[in-house]
Amino acid sequence: MLVDSHSHFDAPEFDADREAALARARAAGVTRQVVPAVTASTWPKLRDVCASAAGLFPAYGLHPMYLAEHRPEHLDALRDWIERERPVAVGECGLDFFVEGLDRDEQQRYFDGQLHLAREFDLPLIVHARRAVDAVIASIRRVGRLRGVVHSFSGSPEQARQLWQSGFLIGLGGPVTYERANRLRTLARTMPLDFLLLETDAPDQPDAGIRGQRNEPSRLPAVRDVIAELRGQSSDEIAAATTRNAERLFRLTSD
Repeated sequence: MLVDSHSHFDAPEFDADREAALARARAAGVTRQVVPAVTASTWPKLRDVCASAAGLFPAYGLHPMYLAEHRPEHLDALRDWIERERPVAVGECGLDFFVEGLDRDEQQRYFDGQLHLAREFDLPLIVHARRAVDAVIASIRRVGRLRGVVHSFSGSPEQARQLWQSGFLIGLGGPVTYERANRLRTLARTMPLDFLLLETDAPDQPDAGIRGQRNEPSRLPAVRDVIAELRGQSSDEIAAATTRNAERLFRLTSD
């Protein structure tokens, strides 16, 4: 059994065949998905999608790439949603210094607000960090007493170690399946298995086997198998360890 620790299964790309995509995921052994939000306007649909089938677990947050859609009052609304809906995590949140035109100070304010909410409600964080891993680490340390995952990790081994020391796991998905992703594949091969989560980031970040196509949770075994090959371990070992890690971090129930 596998856990997709990061799937945007509420996205419009799945509106036409969400039930079939869920069936394909289950047939592939992906029995649970953590589904993080990106904007306040998407929270109601995300809640309904997760309530529609077993094994779908919501997280609510404000993604840095959608900064133009966020308002200060959304942080207050997020507190209400967390208190009422009891999600498994806060997120997707974080910092993105790659996309031009995203005000860094404004990103930081929303990120800090969500860090404090996660600590207040004792929830893990699902963090986006693109060209911003050092700033994310500094923010986590500044607030303190946090745990979570930096998804689609693309930093250095030293940054990964600093995150582990701060109570955070590393999420790896489709990018690790590309042969030219040398630094990422080295990390996957050498990192302690206790800190690894598998993800698809569906419908984005397709693995090498479906390059250029829509991604979906049923593709998670492709990520697992590449990591198993890189590490010289069996796919079953990778599946068992990453499932335990996800259950521990998100306090997941069985499907």
